[in-house]
Amino acid sequence: MTSPKVNEIKLDIEELNRFLDQASRHRTKDILTLEIRRLQTELIKLSDENKTPITEKPNPTPVLSNKCYEVKLNNYAWDQSEKFIKIYVGLKNVQSLPKEAVYCNFTERSMDLHAMGLDSRNYLLPINNLCEEIIPEQSYTKVKTDSIVIFLAKKIPKNWSHVTGVEKRIKEAKTPAVPDVGESEDPSSSLMNLMKKFYEEGDDDMKRTIAKAWTESQDKKSSGMPSIPSL
Repeated sequence: MTSPKVNEIKLDIEELNRFLDQASRHRTKDILTLEIRRLQTELIKLSDENKTPITEKPNPTPVLSNKCYEVKLNNYAWDQSEKFIKIYVGLKNVQSLPKEAVYCNFTERSMDLHAMGLDSRNYLLPINNLCEEIIPEQSYTKVKTDSIVIFLAKKIPKNWSHVTGVEKRIKEAKTPAVPDVGESEDPSSSLMNLMKKFYEEGDDDMKRTIAKAWTESQDKKSSGMPSIPSL
């Protein structure tokens, strides 16, 4: 049974994705994308214990034809241990592919995931300019139910603040500072505070974007979302 907290996080992610679709300013998109990834990481941590690894079974070789569409993935969650950065990629039915159809190329500062021939699509996830160096020959992938986990072996066993150098520079620039939603007991309230902060500190374009996205999201709901106070 899905817990209330998991449902709340899923709703927050959906809400932020609607704002991201409406955003036009690059800085606004970066901030929203970072918050979505943070919530996705929290969601993975809560739900991963309910997932069990798939026992590898022989599968027929997929038919990879010119009719396969190339799809570039953008969303992922991440976590870390002392030795590894773990990248979580949701991909429905990926476990149905044979082992050789899912692979990842590694360099000291990048990774390039491929999932080939899944429902007539070739899925790609390139991540360049990693925050720190990794050891390519010790990095690997693991396929689970509806997901792929990429293990990036840290060259130096220290804590990473972000996955990429770009994300690190955005955070260090502090423009604007994002509240720590993770400490809130009420995810919906924290999301409202986050949107209010963007609205109050943003320029006219950002305010119009948030107001438009908020109005459209309210029209799609049948009940009960709290409003942003004093917008």
